[in-house]
Amino acid sequence: MPSAVEQLAKNANWGALAKATELKQRLLFVVMALLVYRLGTYIPIPGIDPNVWNEIFTQKGGGILDMFNMFSGGALQRMTIFALNIMPYISASIIMQLASSLSPQLEAMKKEGESGRLRINQYTRYLTVLLAAVQAYGLAVGLEGMQGSGGSAVVDPGFMFRLSTVITIVGGTVFLMWLGEQITARGVGNGTSLIIYAGIVANLPLAVASTLELGRQGQFSFLALLLIAAMVVGVILFIVFMERAQRRIVVQYPKRQVGNKMFAGDQNHIPLKLNTSGVIPPIFASSLLLLPLTIVGFSGAQGGEITSMIARYLQHGSPVYMALYGMLIVFFAFFYTAIVFNPNDNAEMLRKYGGFIPGIRPGAATADYFDYVLTRITTVGALYLAIICLLPEFMVKHYSMPFYLGGTSLLIVVSVTMDTVAQIHSHLIAHQYEGLMKKAKLGGRRR
Repeated sequence: MPSAVEQLAKNANWGALAKATELKQRLLFVVMALLVYRLGTYIPIPGIDPNVWNEIFTQKGGGILDMFNMFSGGALQRMTIFALNIMPYISASIIMQLASSLSPQLEAMKKEGESGRLRINQYTRYLTVLLAAVQAYGLAVGLEGMQGSGGSAVVDPGFMFRLSTVITIVGGTVFLMWLGEQITARGVGNGTSLIIYAGIVANLPLAVASTLELGRQGQFSFLALLLIAAMVVGVILFIVFMERAQRRIVVQYPKRQVGNKMFAGDQNHIPLKLNTSGVIPPIFASSLLLLPLTIVGFSGAQGGEITSMIARYLQHGSPVYMALYGMLIVFFAFFYTAIVFNPNDNAEMLRKYGGFIPGIRPGAATADYFDYVLTRITTVGALYLAIICLLPEFMVKHYSMPFYLGGTSLLIVVSVTMDTVAQIHSHLIAHQYEGLMKKAKLGGRRR
């Protein structure tokens, strides 16, 4: 017999959305916030010659700049106030999470509860400002050294241009960091992921049109276009299947006596997702690779032999780049899973409430079993992420397929969509529960 939750989930429909006032307000807030973000991607940095910069970007595009431009929602190509997007905040989050695992002081701060979490978030914000300032200054210096057929990309280079560029870009990054936190708190879904998601989705129609144009020009045959479409659909279906896959660990609760009554033991399960880390590993891996490659991309031949070597070996689509990207994805998949699910804490919680896994002794043995299962499924999940993100990279490299149709972008779009829809359904189910409770109270009063 289906439970009440399952029945409500089955009966939940989008028609109930009209009655869920709080959910409508949250969705409206998300839409308005993302519109503000998209508007900001069209506000240019002062002192840039747009025609010269567009020519330079076209010449240098096709590699790592396209990846950066994808994450920035096209803001880098237009050189706007959101040129760095929210990537400095993601880099700062990576550094703080690594530091929390290595520093006993930060580890103790995390265990302080809400106050400790707020302090770590504040440190992350400070680090975001520092990273954004360094990257913005490097971007300003790089722009001053770029020349196109129409002259320099900067109208009036010098100290004032660098200062205004740093202030403008840091301000844009801090605003996006704040906007992401507001979306998470007052909207639906993760704000940071939704900002990156909005930038990718906004450029997907252009990527499809670009692919069709290549077909019209004869670079792709009709069969090749069909194969690309089939590959995209297949990747999406594979992502949906793997993101929904989970391992359910059965948990048994013993019989208990309350007063003179004996209650039968209950059986439940702990669902462990195959990909516990979600879209975090590809985003983190891309963010770390973008730090040195951005400097290489803007310094060009002025960086010396070391810069030339980095540019040669870490070129987008090169074997070294692919290997580093894949290894970083696997590393962050295990690292983030270890942060999200702690086997010792979960084993202790089960023991505290009297639960046990059939055939496994409570305590240390349960923690070891959790670790064993989690290691196996995370290995499969990490390999799945690496395959999804690397295989389309070969298509982009060898067949000039638009970067927005790559595995990383499709993974972010599909995963964020599934997560947001799941949260919307949760709000709808909660709203239906509230309606049932009100009806029950009214029925009780009438009787």
